[in-house]
Amino acid sequence: MRGKRIFVAGHRGMVGSAVVRRLACEDCEALTVPRDELDLLDQAGVRRWMNEHRPDAVVMAAAKVGGILANDRLPVDFLYENLVVETNVIEAAFRSEVRKLLFLGSSCIYPKLAPQPIPEDALLTGPLEPTNEWYAVAKIAGLKLCQAYRRQYGADFVSAMPTNLYGPGDNFDLNSSHVVPALMRKAHEAKRSGSKTIEVWGSGRPRREFLHVDDAADALVWLLKNYSDDSHVNVGSGEDVTIAELAHTIVSVVGAGTEIVFDPTKPDGTPRKLMDVSRLFAAGWRPNYSLRDGLQQTYGWFLERLETGEIRLGQAR
Repeated sequence: MRGKRIFVAGHRGMVGSAVVRRLACEDCEALTVPRDELDLLDQAGVRRWMNEHRPDAVVMAAAKVGGILANDRLPVDFLYENLVVETNVIEAAFRSEVRKLLFLGSSCIYPKLAPQPIPEDALLTGPLEPTNEWYAVAKIAGLKLCQAYRRQYGADFVSAMPTNLYGPGDNFDLNSSHVVPALMRKAHEAKRSGSKTIEVWGSGRPRREFLHVDDAADALVWLLKNYSDDSHVNVGSGEDVTIAELAHTIVSVVGAGTEIVFDPTKPDGTPRKLMDVSRLFAAGWRPNYSLRDGLQQTYGWFLERLETGEIRLGQAR
């Protein structure tokens, strides 16, 4: 990667910003562009920017993301915007003769009842989880588009499927956030207000895998440097916990001392989702953060940004 120019699409998001931080350790140049200068929904604008700057590689980290509530309320946004952005960037990259492109998918591409741990070849073997199928369909389309460019034109376009990510740059807006930042904010506000309970959606029994975003970025840069094949690659920690265990760990990290109340009337989502990361681990990559250490680092970041106002909170509820 020495001397290469790498365009990180979505550099202000949690994953994109982590990739930019990680690329700072490489002898390369990370290219970024603010949204007010380039709207990734604008095909002509994306083609023009890509042709003018002609990066050597692209990391496609731009996406509209959100939790169960946001996916349920905004199905058009999650399907349409993700389809348009990913096709614009991938097509423009090919037109501009980009040598390497890494597309970021999501573990939600797999069937709701996929075998556990989930191998890469479980893709399209069963129905998706209904609570996030709009986002999942868009991500599957992006993955397949990369495969199509490789098969038809020999383009070195690859895809990585990260598990549930958390860490610096996450979204703490309770109306659109994922489970880790939502629980962390609830625990923090309970600690601040002296509340004796916090509510958690669902039964607490589903099992989920979590990976710190800096570990994810490290894996993505590793793949950018070392991987070139038709199949996508799972990126995860290889370990899972129940939502109840996660909630108790977060309450402990925050020091809230509150009781956790589960609301079984709310959806649980997929019963279990653990990625089979044997392909990536066999190649020699391993994460650095344990779950508790990663949550502690994230809460420290949250507190620092809360003081300066540099954090996405939205409206409390």
